[in-house]
Formats: sequence, C-alpha cells, structure tokens
Amino acid sequence: MLSDASLLTEVLPILVSVATVGALLVSVAVVRRLHRPERGWGETVRSRLVLGVPWGSLIVIGLVLSVYLFVQDGITEFTNPVTTPYRAYSYFYPVGMLTAGFSHAGPNHLLGNFSGALVVAPIVEYAWGHYPDERGEGRLWTWYTTPWIRALVVFPLAVVVVTIVTSLFALGPVIGFSGVVFAFAAFALVHYPIATIVGTLGVQSVLLTLYRALRNPVGVYVAEPSPASAPSWAGIAIQGHALGFFIGLVLGIAVLRRRDYRPDPLRIWLAILLVGFAKGLWQIYWFGGENTYILFQGPGVLIVTALALVVTLAITGTETPLVPRRIDRLFARGSRSGPSSPVDRPLELSRNAGDGSTATAARIERISEISGGERARETTRLSNLGQRRTAYVAVLAVLAVVAGVAIPVNLFVLDDATASSDAAVEVDDYTIQYAESVENELTSPVRVGPLAEAVSIESSGVIVASERRQLWSEVVPAQQLAFSGEESIVVGGPGWRETVHVERTGWEPVSNETVYQVAIWADGEDRRIAHESNESRADVRIDDRNVTIALEDGEFVLEVEGAGTDIDTVATTPMPGEGESTIAGGLAFEHENGTIYASSNGTRIAVASEETYH
Repeated sequence: MLSDASLLTEVLPILVSVATVGALLVSVAVVRRLHRPERGWGETVRSRLVLGVPWGSLIVIGLVLSVYLFVQDGITEFTNPVTTPYRAYSYFYPVGMLTAGFSHAGPNHLLGNFSGALVVAPIVEYAWGHYPDERGEGRLWTWYTTPWIRALVVFPLAVVVVTIVTSLFALGPVIGFSGVVFAFAAFALVHYPIATIVGTLGVQSVLLTLYRALRNPVGVYVAEPSPASAPSWAGIAIQGHALGFFIGLVLGIAVLRRRDYRPDPLRIWLAILLVGFAKGLWQIYWFGGENTYILFQGPGVLIVTALALVVTLAITGTETPLVPRRIDRLFARGSRSGPSSPVDRPLELSRNAGDGSTATAARIERISEISGGERARETTRLSNLGQRRTAYVAVLAVLAVVAGVAIPVNLFVLDDATASSDAAVEVDDYTIQYAESVENELTSPVRVGPLAEAVSIESSGVIVASERRQLWSEVVPAQQLAFSGEESIVVGGPGWRETVHVERTGWEPVSNETVYQVAIWADGEDRRIAHESNESRADVRIDDRNVTIALEDGEFVLEVEGAGTDIDTVATTPMPGEGESTIAGGLAFEHENGTIYASSNGTRIAVASEETYH
C-alpha cells in the first residue's frame, strides 16, 4: 500500500495532470459548440495555409530544436548544452555568426523563445499565406506561387535569412532565437494587431503556465538565498530585440504596401504601444562602474511612444505633403540664384516681337507663365514627401542605426589569447582562466578617441578565450563564483565537449575582507591554483595581538603579530583542520564548526569563519 508521501509525490501529480488536460479538452468542446461563426475556423485557415497547417513555422521550430539537441549537444545533457562556441562574437568567426540565432543558453531560454514562436510565427505565416490570394484563386504556375513550395521552402528560407541577419547586426556576443521572435511579433502586429496582442500578452503566458503545471503539478519550494546579480533587464540583448522588431516592421509594412492594404490606425498604434512596453523595448541601459548599471527608463518610454506614432503613420498615413506647396514655393524662390527670370518681373512683357502675331503669342505665353505654369514648377522636393512615405523612411533609418551600432563591435579581432598565468587550462584551441580586474576585450573595437574611457569595462571571473574562434567571454563572473563556490564550464564544438571545473575556497576574518583562492582544472587533470587574494586582518585584538589570515604556497595560514610599533615579530601557523588546534605567537587556535577561535589567559574569541556557499 502506498504511503502518504508516495501519494503526494507520485500519484497526485499524475491525477492533476490528467484532470488539467481533461478540463482543457472539455472547455474546447463546449466553446466550439457555443461559438458558431459564419465562416468556420477550419475553412478560414485553409484559405491561407495548405491543409490549414503552418508548415513553415513547424519546420523552423524543428530546426531550432535540432540545433539545441544535436549541434549544442543538448541531447547528452539537456540542462547544460554547449554554448561557448555558438555565440556571435565576431565577423571573423563565421561559425558563431551563423549559429548564434538558432542556439540557446539553456532549457529556460529555449522554452521562452519556443513559446513566443509558437504564438506569433503561425500568424506571420497566415498573413503571408501559402496561397498568393484566397485558395483556388489566381494562377499557381510559378515556383514562387506554388503553395507547397511557399510552405516548405520559401517561408523557412526567409526565416533562416532573417535569423542570420539578426546575428550579423546584433550587439554581440548574443545567442538565441529571440531576435527572430521579435521580428515575427512586429510583422504580425502590422497585419493582425489585436490577434497579436492577445497572443503575445496572453496566449504565450498560458502556454508557459500549462507546460510548467503539467511538468510539475505539485511543487515544494524552500526559500533560499540568491547571489547578488545584475538587474534582470541588464541581461537582455535589448539591441538584438529592437533589431528583430524593426526588421519585422519593415518587412510587414512592405507587404502591406505591395497589397495596397491599410489596417485600422487605432489598432496599429495601440498594438505597437502595448507590445513595446510589455516586451521591454523601453529598457535602454548602459554600464556604469563596477556592478553598476544605468537604465534610461524615461528616454526609453519616450522612444517607444514615438515609435508607435511613426509606425502608424508609415502604415496608415496619407500621401498629403508634409510641407504645403505654398510654403514649399517660398523655399524654392528663396533658394534661386543668378539673374532674375522674366517671371520675377511679371509686368514686363516682351518688346522684341517682330510682328503683331509674334507679339500676341509672346504676351499669351507670358500671361500663362504668370498665371501659374511657371510658378507650379518652382518647388523643391519637400512637397513630394507625404506622411506615409516619410514615416516609412524614418523606420528604415532607425533600422539602419540599430543595425549599424553593432558593426564596430562585431569587427572584434582577438590578437592574443595567451593566458596571464600558468594555471590556465588549455582545451584544444580554448584557454580557460580565472582573472580579476582585467580589461574586457570585447569593447576594444570602439575604444577610440573620446570613447576610450566611456566604453572601457573591467571584468573579473572565469574567462574563456580562443584566438582561432575570435572568442573572448567572461563566462562566470567573480561575484557568482563567490556565491556558489564551484562552477563548471563546458567548451567544445560540433561533435565534442569538455568540462572545466572552477572552485573557490576562503576564510572571512572578523569584520574584514575575505581571503580566498580559486582552483581550476579540466576533467581528469590535477587542480591548479589560479588566483590568490591578499591577506586580511581580523578586526579584533586578543592579549595585545593581531591575527591575520594569509595564503602561503596555496595553503591558508594564521599570522600573529605582537602589540606595539616596535614589535614586528610575526608568528605563523597553518590553519588547523576541523576539530584540531594549534599554537602561534602565544595564542592558541581551535577550529570548531567552521570557526577559528583564538584564546589566551582565559580569554577566547572568534577571529575567522570559513566562507560558505550556496
């Protein structure tokens, strides 16, 4: 008979999952009977998609999953795929540029982009359509207009091209399909704004909630400390998201203009505004000092608000000139140079006619010019710029700026990947080391002139570099290692992977900085000391003596210094093990439950404690 614990952990989750699926199916069946549109959903979908299936979206999603499983080796260890070689580091590392948009940093990253693609990609495919017109209409004689080719080849190929473009012009080193998901969302917004709002702001959350509920129907969570980390928005590739969004806008508007269709302006404006705010396009940030991030929240909100208006004008605006022709003619007259034309002196008619007929003809011609013929030609190009065209050009200009800012960074060239210490681990062409306060090499392409200081960023932690791959990355920040105590870094490439381990150990003197060391090693190799911190003194005195924690030859030691400025004698003893004791400089030291106690003449006080990790 099953125990209560077994019922809770094994049977109950299964019952809850089955009940959840059953409730969903019943709900769908009931709503289907209640909802009776004039045109059935199946007929509507089949009018645009072959057999009513978004084949192209399924192929693209399958491609992304295949990259995760077989290229990133997620099939070996699903929660820890190989990510280091599949980021967009540099134009001189084409493998990263070609694979970054299809790769993901982990299962949660993959799940988030999958749910987004499942919602908006079918909307885009439906808007574009497997059939150029309604099903059965139009000619289907060319390869481009053949439905199956459009479904299985053209749409997936277009998505692949957009994915690579988002990698080429994203501010690296990026990884993930999110840029394309934003492109899907923008394209869908300009065609079906309400459906896209419902999908991105509602259906996606429902899908994620259902997945998590079915995967873990009953969860037990315990409050745990978390490491000090950057704000959530500081880990988002906002430029990559904006790049994809503008690519989707440009393509979506181009299709609308080709089909000469203008959706409702209120819906477009509201959709751009809501999605822009909800999806964080306003989160413009930059780096300050160490562990400092600057969020330009006000300017970001202003930009999204202006974007909504400009996109609305680009889609639904009229061709009414931005500058009235009357004002434009004033600009034209004011810009003329050289001898004045006859029209500048309208009362001066021709006096050179040789006969009456010629004179009459000349007078008639001058009257025609004066009445507007010549004046109509006295304009600049300003009167030809309509609202719709100008707004579309503005969207193209913003896309060019968003893409252009990434070019200097993506021209990154790593001149030297030599390790700064002998403790670095070499794995094939990779160099893995631990370093603190080193210059971040990724900012080197833009450290020119006045930007030299503005973009100079220091990094501390585990750094992976490869000259062959033009790769330089801080894969584990020092702050994260100080919290966890141990991390594993996976490097590799197509068909292979290797794990490198990093471990931190330390002691915390009372009321002072931690003394620690970092060891690094690859699987099957010996540990190497990669970094040792400076010594640190406990902020206590016992029997007129100071106690300092230091490192000597990779071992923690206790240093005892006598009182008085003339007494410089220092006694040293190794850190005693758990339950052991030692004597140095007249002080007795004991190690109990991770704490070092010093005692003398009946006085006993804690001087240091072992650093703990989570």
